[in-house]
Amino acid sequence: MKTLNLHCDYIKFKALKPALKDIEELFPKQKLEGNSKDCLVVMVAVEKEDSLESVAKLIENVKDIAGQVKAENIVLYPYAHLSSNLGKPKIAIEILSEAKKKLEKDFEVISAPFGYYKEFELKVKGHPLSELSREIISGKDVEADLSDEERERMLREISKSKLDTSKLKDNDHRVIGRKLDLWSFNSVAPGMVFWHNKGLHIKNKLIELWRELHRTAGYQEISTPQVMDRKLWEISGHWSKYGENNFKTSYEGRDFLVKPMNCPGGMLVYKTSPKAYKDLPLRVGEIGVVHRVELSGVLAGLFRVIQFTQDDAHIFCNEKQLEDEVKRIIDLINKTFSYFGLEFDHVELSTRPEKRIGNEKGWDMAEEALENILKKTKMKYKINAGDGAFYGPKIDFHLKDSLGRTWQCSTIQLDMALPERFDLVYSDEKGVEKRPIMLHRVVYGSIERFIGIITEHLNGKFPLWLSPNQIKVMTLNDSVNSYAKEIYQKLFDEGFMVELDDRNESIGKKVREASIERFNYMITVGDKEKEEGVIAVKVRDGKDIEKYSLNEFVLKLKNEVKERR
Repeated sequence: MKTLNLHCDYIKFKALKPALKDIEELFPKQKLEGNSKDCLVVMVAVEKEDSLESVAKLIENVKDIAGQVKAENIVLYPYAHLSSNLGKPKIAIEILSEAKKKLEKDFEVISAPFGYYKEFELKVKGHPLSELSREIISGKDVEADLSDEERERMLREISKSKLDTSKLKDNDHRVIGRKLDLWSFNSVAPGMVFWHNKGLHIKNKLIELWRELHRTAGYQEISTPQVMDRKLWEISGHWSKYGENNFKTSYEGRDFLVKPMNCPGGMLVYKTSPKAYKDLPLRVGEIGVVHRVELSGVLAGLFRVIQFTQDDAHIFCNEKQLEDEVKRIIDLINKTFSYFGLEFDHVELSTRPEKRIGNEKGWDMAEEALENILKKTKMKYKINAGDGAFYGPKIDFHLKDSLGRTWQCSTIQLDMALPERFDLVYSDEKGVEKRPIMLHRVVYGSIERFIGIITEHLNGKFPLWLSPNQIKVMTLNDSVNSYAKEIYQKLFDEGFMVELDDRNESIGKKVREASIERFNYMITVGDKEKEEGVIAVKVRDGKDIEKYSLNEFVLKLKNEVKERR
C-alpha cells in the first residue's frame, strides 16, 4: 500500500463519472462530494499484496502523522495514480471501509468516493511535514529458492523495458533517449537510470565542465559515503523530519540512512581540522549520488527520479564576505548555462517562512544581503514571500528553454541551521571562536533532470563537445572499406565519438539513419575521396558538402570541442 499524506488548509472533491462500470454494485451509497478544513488528506493506493491485515499498519501511520501535524480531521482519498501494482477493487473497498471505521474512534473522518473519476481542489500547508509519502509493507514470507520455471518467469518480467510512447511527444527526452540509445529504465530499479554508453558520455562531459569551472573558481572537491549512521541524520534533522522519505537500512544492530543529500557529510569534513579566518571563504563541492523515496506513480523519466546526482557545494564565509560569494555563485551559474543557450526567465528571492529557526536579526541580515546582491547585479527578480527554507532565505533561478518552458535548476540557500547543529566554528583575528555563515548551492541541480531538460531544449542535437554521436563515417562502396577504416581509426584514436557504417546499403539510407541519430558530422567516402586522399564532410542540418584532408578536419574538430561551440 502506498500513501501520500497532505496536511491541508482545505480540500474539496466531487465525483464526475464512474471509473469502474460496476462500482455502484460493489460500493453502493457512497457520498459523491465533500469537503474538509484543516485536515490530513491521506491519498491511498491499495496494492495486490494488501489485505485486511494491512489496516492496522495504515491506522498506525495515519495516527503517527496526524499526531505530528496535530490534525483532528482525516480525509481518506482513494488515489490509484500512486501505484502501478493495484489490488482488486473489492479488497481495496474492504480495507478503506475498515480503516475509516477504526479511525472514526479518534478523528472526524470523511471518505472520497472509490471507483470514480473525481475533480478536487486542495491547499497544502507550507511546512516540512505537510507532504509525506509512506509505503506500507504487508508481512508476507518470501520463498528462499526458485524453481526453474519461476526463475525463467521472473527473468522475462525483469527483462522488459518497453517504453509506451503513445502519450509522449517526439521531442520527449524518453523518446530521444531510446532513438539515440542513451538510457533506459526498468522496473527492477524504479526511478533509477540505466545509463548506456552514449548517455553516460553526456553525463561525464557535464561533470567535466563542472569540475573545470569549479577548479577555476577556487573550489575544492570532496566525496562522502553513500550510507551513514542514524546519529548523523538525527543531528542534521533529516531522521525526524523526513525519515519516511528516506531509504533506511541496518548493520550490526545500528540504523543507517542511504544519503538523501550531501550536506551532513560535508559538515563532518569541515570538522576534521581547525579553521581560522584565513581559511575563509572555503568553497567545497561534491558531485554526490543521493536517494529520496518517491511514489512510483509520480516518476517521470529523468525529470522525477529516486536516485540522482546532485552538484552540491557549500561555501563557508563570514558576514563581510557573504555578498561577494553570492555574486561569484551567480557569475558561475551564468557562465555554466551560456554553454547550452539557456537564459534566465526570472529569479525569485524566497523570504522567511512562518515556521523557521534562528533570530530576527539573523534573518534580516540574510535577506538584506541576498536582495542587495540581486539589485547590484541588476537581475530581474520577484519576492516569493514566506517560501524560504526553514533554515534560511534562498534565491531560485528559473531557466527558459527553446520550447518556452521554465525550469528551476540552480538555487542559492543561506543556511543558519547546520553550522549551529554541527557546531561549526573558526577562529577570528583575535583567536575568538566564531560561527561561519554557510551557503548551499547547486548549479545543474539534479544532473539527471538537467540532461532531460537540455535533451528536449536541443531536441537531441547536442553540440560537438557534448554529443555522444559526433561523427559517422559512411562508405559508398566496398572498394573503399579499408580507407574508411583508416579514417575511423584516426578519429577514434584522437578521442572522438565516431562510428563506421560500411554496410552494403545505399548511401541515402545511411545518411538518413545518421540524421535521425543526430550525428554532428557525416563523412562519405568513395573512390574519388580515396584517390585524392580527402574526406567529404556534411554538417548536421546542412546541405553543402566540403572536402578536407583528415588532419585539417581533426584540427577543426579539436578547436570546436575546446571552445565548446
